[in-house]
Amino acid sequence: MFDVKDLGRSPGSMRTLEEHVPAPGELGVALIGVREGSPVDLDLTFESVHEGILVSGTAHVTVTGECGRCLDPIEYGLDAEVQELFFFESLGLSDGEDDEEQRRVEHDSIDLEPVLRDAVVPLLPFQPVCREDCEGLCSECGVRLADEPGHHHEVVDPRWAALADLAKPDRHDDE
Repeated sequence: MFDVKDLGRSPGSMRTLEEHVPAPGELGVALIGVREGSPVDLDLTFESVHEGILVSGTAHVTVTGECGRCLDPIEYGLDAEVQELFFFESLGLSDGEDDEEQRRVEHDSIDLEPVLRDAVVPLLPFQPVCREDCEGLCSECGVRLADEPGHHHEVVDPRWAALADLAKPDRHDDE
C-alpha cells in the first residue's frame, strides 16, 4: 500500500517514487516467475487527475525459473511498464464498467500488488527456454542432448524383434 494523501484531489499535482519493495507472492507461472520477497525496483510517477491517481512508470524484477526443455536454471532481469488509473472512492462507476476491473484509492492509499502482477505476468514466456536452440532431454533416458551430440537409441519394432536376432553374428544354430 502506498500513501497518496499528499496528492489530494488537486489535478496536476505529482510525485515520483523510486523504491525497492519485496515481490508479492504468485508473481509468475508454472516454470518461471519472480521469487516471493525478492527485490522489485519501482520507478513510478503518481499524478493526481480529475478521476483519481494515475500511476505510471517501470518495475524492474529478476525472473527465475527453469528451461521447459532441459530443466536448466534461468535467470534474467525484466522491466515491466506500469500504467494504471486508481479512481477516487467517491466517484461512481460509469455505465457498463465492472467494479472489479477498476482500481480504487482507498483511505488515501493505493495497492500496487495487483497492478504489478498484471504488468509482469503477461511478459513471462509460456514455455521458457535457456536458449532458442536448446535441444532438451532425451525422451528415452533423460540425458541432456546438448551434452551428447548424435545421441540416439536403437528402437526395434517389437514385431520384428525375433528377426533381429537372426542377424546377430554370435548366434549358434542347434539344428
